[in-house]
Order: sequence, then C-alpha cells, then structure tokens
Amino acid sequence: MQIGMVGLGRMGGAMARRLIKAGHDCVVYDHDPQARAALAGEAAAVASLAALAQKLSAPRAVWLMLPAGAITEQAVDDLAALLSPGDIIVDGGNAFYKDDIARAEKLAAQNIAYVDCGVSGGVWGLTRGYCLMIGGPKQAVDHLDPIFAALAPGRGDIAPTPGRQGDPRAERGYIHAGPTGAGHFVKMVHNGIEYGLMQAYAEGFDILRHRNAPALPEAERFDLNLADIAEVWRRGSVVSSWLLDLCALALAGDGALEKFTGAVADSGEGRWTVEAAIEEAVPANVIAAALFTRFRSRDAHSFAEKLLSAMRFGFGGHIEPREAR
Repeated sequence: MQIGMVGLGRMGGAMARRLIKAGHDCVVYDHDPQARAALAGEAAAVASLAALAQKLSAPRAVWLMLPAGAITEQAVDDLAALLSPGDIIVDGGNAFYKDDIARAEKLAAQNIAYVDCGVSGGVWGLTRGYCLMIGGPKQAVDHLDPIFAALAPGRGDIAPTPGRQGDPRAERGYIHAGPTGAGHFVKMVHNGIEYGLMQAYAEGFDILRHRNAPALPEAERFDLNLADIAEVWRRGSVVSSWLLDLCALALAGDGALEKFTGAVADSGEGRWTVEAAIEEAVPANVIAAALFTRFRSRDAHSFAEKLLSAMRFGFGGHIEPREAR
C-alpha cells in the first residue's frame, strides 16, 4: 500500500522504515534535507508537500508525525489545499483531541477524511512495533488497516486475556478506539498513566538510595545496589514492566545517573489528562501529583527526577530542557 510520511524525526523516520520493511511504498518529506537524505535510498524522498501530493496515487493517504500545535495545524492546512475528495490525513503525533475534532470538521467540507492515531513505542518501535490507538471514520480506518497492521507489534508471545471479547485487533497491538478524537484521547490518558507509573518508580528508587543516610540509626542503614534491585524486580515481580526495564538499563550503565540533571519536561499529555479529569469530576491524584513534580523538577532536582529523565530518554530519546525555568 502507498502512503506519504511527513516528519522524519525519531518516530517518523523509524515508522517509515518499518512500513518499507513490510512491503509498503512510502513517499517521505521533512523540512530538513538531511532527514530526507537519510531515507532517500529506501523511499521516494521529496522536497515539498506539493511534490509529495503529486507522487501519491488516489485515494491518497498522508501520515503526519510532527510536534503538536501550530506546526501540525499548518501542515494540515497546507495539505488540505493539495489533496482531493476521498483522500485521508492521519495525525500520528501527540495532538490534543479537541484539535482533532475541529480539524476533522474543517476537512469534512472538502470530503477529506481525518484520522487521529495515538502512537506508543518510542525509539524502540522500529523493531518492537508501535501500539496504536486510532480515532476517525470507519471507512478511512478500515482502508488504512494494512498500514496499521504493519506498524503494530503483532500478537507476539503475549497470551490472549482469558474471557476477553472485543476488537480482535487489540491482540495485535492496535484498535479503532472510536470517532474522531478518540484515538488521541486514549493516548492522552495513556501518557497520563505513564506519568504516574514513572513517578512511582522514581520515588521508590530514591527511597532505596537514601537508606544509607547518616541521619538514620546505624543498624537501619543499608547500602543497597539499585541496579541489582531493578534487575531482580524484572524477573517475576508484580512491578515488572518495560519502564522498569529502562530503569535497570540506566542504573546498570551509571548508578548515580550523573549525565542527567533531573529537569523533567512535560510534553502536554499530562496536563491535558488532568484537565479532562477536572471536566469529568474524576479524581486523578497520582497523575496530578506526578505532573506537578515535573514542574518542580525544573527548579530543584533529586535522584528521583534523574531517573525520570533516564526513563524518558530510554523510551523516547527525550532530551532534558537545556535550562530550568
């Protein structure tokens, strides 16, 4: 199947490569010539959105992997002027779901379908696959199913949940969550949960690290090996997870996490999740506390925040803010 990929950064470039390996035909564009050149030997790399639109065959499908906000908004508007009725735009970035709804309404006037797709998998997705949470009209989503199936991890060796009934695609790592906005809403809450999980690991390891503090009674001091603890918890523990794997990897390489300052960015989804909780009058104590901790981390840093930074770098290649606020 043919698809255009716009935005060839850490995620977009790897996603294009995964699609190419699965036999799909990718036409790729990025404003950075070096990013285009990196894929030129594998895909049809073009120098403009207009060239991308011309290179695609109807019905055309264009997947955006761009930063949420004004950049994505401009790309959608630019593509709307280049595409035709029956074409499809997919936004795979971390967009705000209410923006999706507004974009879909605007594009509907031109009979251009809009699909929002929450993507989780980070820099490991090329080999592991991407968990996809999709929103939009059924016809467009069904048309793109070969693309989603190629990007998703597949069933792998994870056993089906006994008694579960629902979308069979979930067992392959992707779902059609609902109408426009539903995909990014599910991904937003996913990232809010991620904030809380990461914070719990970070705080737990910080408590372990401080057990040797001079202020404690000598008999109650333990000089604990955090890398060993992370490693043993990976094996049979109820707190095992991919995030714990990343903790173990970071601690094994540098037990003091000295290359991280502990200034932790928030990329929007945590704030939006808390806002949604307020709209729905749903308590979200853990997610809200994790979000506020990230704000505080930019002024004063602890070992816990260093581990948060290490996890974010591990799964997404996220670089700490250059300057604290």
